Amino acid sequence: MSAVFGAALIVMGGFIASKLLGLVRNIVIGYQYGASREYELFLAAIAVPDTLFQVLAGGTVSAAFIPVFTAYLARGDEDKAWRLASSLITLATLLIGAMALALALVAPALMGVLVAGWTPAEQQQTAGLARIMMACAAVFAVSALITSALNGARRFALSAAAPLMYNLSLMGGAVLLRPWGVEGLALSAVVGALLHLAVQVPGLVAIGMRYAPTLGLALEGTREVARLMGPRVLTLAVSQLTVLVSVALASFLVEGSVAYLSYAWLIIMVPLGVFGMGIATAAFPTLAEQGAQARIGEQRQTFLVTLRLILYLTIPAALGLIVLAHPIVALLLERGAFGPVATSATAFALTWYALGLPAHASIEIINRVFYAERDTATPFLVAMVGAACSITLGILLMRTDLSFGGLALANSIGAIFEASILGAILHRRLRWIERGQLAPFVWRVALAAAAMVAATVVLVGALEPRVDSTHWTGPLVLVVAAIVVGAMSYVGTSLALGVEDVRRAAQLSIRRPWPHARVGRRAAVRDNAAR
Repeated sequence: MSAVFGAALIVMGGFIASKLLGLVRNIVIGYQYGASREYELFLAAIAVPDTLFQVLAGGTVSAAFIPVFTAYLARGDEDKAWRLASSLITLATLLIGAMALALALVAPALMGVLVAGWTPAEQQQTAGLARIMMACAAVFAVSALITSALNGARRFALSAAAPLMYNLSLMGGAVLLRPWGVEGLALSAVVGALLHLAVQVPGLVAIGMRYAPTLGLALEGTREVARLMGPRVLTLAVSQLTVLVSVALASFLVEGSVAYLSYAWLIIMVPLGVFGMGIATAAFPTLAEQGAQARIGEQRQTFLVTLRLILYLTIPAALGLIVLAHPIVALLLERGAFGPVATSATAFALTWYALGLPAHASIEIINRVFYAERDTATPFLVAMVGAACSITLGILLMRTDLSFGGLALANSIGAIFEASILGAILHRRLRWIERGQLAPFVWRVALAAAAMVAATVVLVGALEPRVDSTHWTGPLVLVVAAIVVGAMSYVGTSLALGVEDVRRAAQLSIRRPWPHARVGRRAAVRDNAAR
């Protein structure tokens, strides 16, 4: 398990850097645009190319490509591994490029549906922004394939740097191109996508990839990836449909609702990205390799330890976000065009989103067990149920006093429902999630989290009247003090209760985190740098 923990530290380091820079990006954008309709136009416009990318590439690529790619490498068949990568890059460029062009042509009609609650003029402007950013879908698709190839070869450094380049580009556009209006932000997104791709190319050279423009339809691996991608495409289509429906429903609510939900979700993505996606991404190649070699006992142990670690980190993170929602939003965003009203509204949405954080993170690792076993159909069927739950509840809850907060709450309930069903299916199929094993861990973590919340609430109650909430230093004192005291309380109580995961988290090591696959002559020369 030291391999998984070491790689998790590397991947988590990259996710931390990416998400922290993402927070800085949101601070910069919030300062320039606030929760204005202008920024909402950008959010709605980028949802279309982002959906195209996420559904046809995004997580689809890693889930279907990595198991097949790593199987070739494990057998020492580098030629087929690179033919597979080459064929998918070519296919992604042609297919997604063509679809992006088609969507650009019908963008006005799409926006008439997506943001039906806005005026025709706002819909037209959103369509224009979508056309500018449609190129991002094809570029990100190729970049995602490169990321998957690097991760499959246990090379995480440059793939971690890619999101940093994208965030830097958006930050630069928000500041330098502000006189151009929101169109400048859209152009910076396109530049960021190109940088996301370009920064990873040296990694391909380092691992000795040999690209050849081919469709590779005769290659068995290409057909296998296509077979695995089918249900995964549908799974992500369901997930993205939930996002689009949320935007569509929010367009009928008070102005700023789309922006409030977006800012809140981007804050949630920090712990979700670091503790959920980061750890699960690090574990996935090992799960896939262990599954390919029929090392079921080791695969089960990898999954259980990873799940426990994710829950140990995300449960207190969720409770901390709920308790500290307002000072966190005020500290991060309340400046420039982002005023106190936007702070309160974003904090309200953040509270409801935080409820689903452990469930969202658990889905990341449970799904990867199915993907490692080349079962992408089960996650799709369960995602459909979760999406139906989320959309139905969203329509109902948005009509209450919760308003846009109801959409966030519906998202959390849907995630909890989805994670519960996935866990039940996994246990029924493999008997990996034994109640007797997890129950003692869960109640100990719950007690430790309760102690953390109690200490945090008392501290915040004592400090809040004594700090200046109108200046950024007030929220800073509250947040830092609460994090320090809460973390000490949580870790101390966990140790007292005998939670082993405290020591596991502390003992993450980057010493030779992954057994190196043979991926070309240059692999022995250039090792992977820490993310």
